[in-house]
Amino acid sequence: MSDAAIVTEKLTRKYGNRAVVADLDLEVPENSVFGFLGPNGAGKSTTIKILTGQIKPTSGRAWVAGVEVGQKSLETKQKIGYLSELPNFYNWMRGQELLEFVGELFGLAPTKRRSRAQELLKLVGLEKAAKQKIGSYSGGMRQRLGIAQALVNRPKVVFLDEPVSALDPLGRRDVLTLLDNIRQEATVFTSSHILADIDRVCEYVAILNQGRLIAAGRTTDLKERYARPAIEIDLEGGLVAAQQLAYLLKAESWVKTTHPLDNGRLKVELVDEKFAHEAGQRLPRLIADNGLTLLIFQTAVPNLEDVFIQLVGSGENPAQTQVEQKEALLK
Repeated sequence: MSDAAIVTEKLTRKYGNRAVVADLDLEVPENSVFGFLGPNGAGKSTTIKILTGQIKPTSGRAWVAGVEVGQKSLETKQKIGYLSELPNFYNWMRGQELLEFVGELFGLAPTKRRSRAQELLKLVGLEKAAKQKIGSYSGGMRQRLGIAQALVNRPKVVFLDEPVSALDPLGRRDVLTLLDNIRQEATVFTSSHILADIDRVCEYVAILNQGRLIAAGRTTDLKERYARPAIEIDLEGGLVAAQQLAYLLKAESWVKTTHPLDNGRLKVELVDEKFAHEAGQRLPRLIADNGLTLLIFQTAVPNLEDVFIQLVGSGENPAQTQVEQKEALLK
């Protein structure tokens, strides 16, 4: 048994003949912020429900904070925190009142649950709203309160299912900063479909597709391994010029695909690294020959979205075995 915060062995959950999670082997390092990724229906929420003891696996085993899931249910629940995708609160309660109520459920003495509530309200930036009714909280405030209630019992592992999906950019920023802060006292296991956010805060990630693990490891290693070489181009004329260039590049064998970016630039993904030099010579010439004006030409920095599209979008499984994935996670 390793020192990992979470370990699964051949974890499987079936509904009828359909395996929603199939033979999942995973190890999550302690005190990490771990991103659990996959398209809708990949099995992310089902996996979290198994690991938090809400449902039982059809087969396989799992350990969370050193305790086997399902064998010592009460001990497991004492060591974990959980926030669902759409948390519900009693709107008539006040922020501090809710946290003290949760503390009471965990058996904390009155003085301890009061001090723990105040400590957590400060951690999540809700000190000034401690006496406000939760019904008056914004979406971001409610989400931060939800994370606070998941930490009341000082868990070893915190599970957050889509913690930023319903938030605006400022709310997402606040929650992401909070995740990075709480890793000092707990392992954070979070699922999300907002890849840029996971890329920002998660040192390790795993990608699930159709219930099966297709890649896992350090975020930097996966980007280095799977992201295709690419170039970002900014043209005078913005989006219209970028669309014109994208059309011209369809005929080039060394171009895998093109993507318009939010900033008006065009991302040109190359078939292989060996075409980088050729692209550096041919692209400026192609742009000039077609009456376009080049403003910026730079190598694109690989991101997690590139990896996700490469692995999930292609529908292909990488050659990396699950044994290799375990080793990569714990290096």
